[in-house]
Amino acid sequence: MPVGVKPPRAEYAWNGEVAIAYGVVGDGPIDLVYVQGYVSDVEMMWECPQAAAFMERMSGWARLITLDRRGVGMSDRFSPGDLPPLEDAARDVLAVLDAVGSTKAALFGHHEGGQLCAMLAATAPERVRALSLYTTPISTRQIAYEDGDDDAEIARSHEEWHRTFGTPAFDKLYFEILAPSYMHDAELYAFFSRLQRHVASPSSSTGFINLLYETDISGILDAITVPTQVLHRVGDPITPISWGRRLAASIAGAELVELDGADWWPFLGDADRLLDELERFVLGDPVGRSAARSLATVLITDIVSSTERATTLGDAGWKALLARHDALARREIARFGGRYVDSTGDGLLASFDGPARATRCALAIAAGVRELGLEIRAGVHAGEVEHDRESLRGIAVHVGARVAAEARASEVLVSQTVKDLVAGSGLAFEDAGERELKGIADRWHLYRAVPAP
Repeated sequence: MPVGVKPPRAEYAWNGEVAIAYGVVGDGPIDLVYVQGYVSDVEMMWECPQAAAFMERMSGWARLITLDRRGVGMSDRFSPGDLPPLEDAARDVLAVLDAVGSTKAALFGHHEGGQLCAMLAATAPERVRALSLYTTPISTRQIAYEDGDDDAEIARSHEEWHRTFGTPAFDKLYFEILAPSYMHDAELYAFFSRLQRHVASPSSSTGFINLLYETDISGILDAITVPTQVLHRVGDPITPISWGRRLAASIAGAELVELDGADWWPFLGDADRLLDELERFVLGDPVGRSAARSLATVLITDIVSSTERATTLGDAGWKALLARHDALARREIARFGGRYVDSTGDGLLASFDGPARATRCALAIAAGVRELGLEIRAGVHAGEVEHDRESLRGIAVHVGARVAAEARASEVLVSQTVKDLVAGSGLAFEDAGERELKGIADRWHLYRAVPAP
């Protein structure tokens, strides 16, 4: 998937004989560790456009370090009875920090990942420059008690979780609770359904839920001395806002930020507001992104049947042909006043300050590579992006990639936004109908750019 920031390839840090998967993106002046709960995968999370955009933005001002806690994702797996207590999980994070050469980092923890971060901040404050906790429960069992459940009801609920894990009914209930604003987003639903089954089994998932209910961090909160921020959405369906307020009140000097919304995942809903507050807190200054934000037009191309051609030509022949393709594309991008951003392996990502130039460039590249015996598919979309000299990121890039994926051989598809902005340019379009773009909310009206006669 073409994005402005290249998704990480998982690497491993070792805590004794336990391997912890982690990824590093960005080269900002500080280190930021993003610790999710038990539903995480260092590589797979980047397949979700919203999560990718969320992590890309953090990597714009920090060296972003993500990890899978032991037992889930790409880290070493264990039987349910061997899941680690917080102190062991905290040492796993330290092993990752040591592996990447980080002496001090800011921690951003989500839910049970926040409990882990709180433990690390309390036990190794010399390694933590700031602590940000999002929808982090002090005690999930106590929350259940306040809701009227007793131990027997909690046990029945966990047995039901174990018995139905991975079924369509489970997935539907899980999604409705955790992402209420995305109820009709079929692609996002499918992603989380697949992610959940990928990162854990029924037994290990239930084991983590049991561990969560047995964990109570109230006893460590007064030992946290690092600067602390508590982020909490007022409509949180799992941990009530009252518990976010209790958490902030239990940590000396902690800042409480109440956010609108009810989506449990931090990268859903008003993610920009959450990130504004996180960035301000961690950097200690008003929000100032390292990359400029502006309206830009993105062009994304992909060579059709590239694998087949590479197999036919062999490595040397394919490498030579790909070099000719790249040289032609770069010339056309320069001719139309664009900026070549990055190669996507079998295609490219470029940006333009005008959608007409981007569309004409796409048509020129499509025509030019046909003389090389190649065909491309191309997508053009205009939207707000974050950019600097080396990268381009934001949801507009993801939309452009999805538009390109809808194109057929030698076809240039553009979004409705592009068509509306190029009125009077002389460009012609054919209606390509409404499409559901994978991982992008709503239906999108696309148009086929018609080459000049």
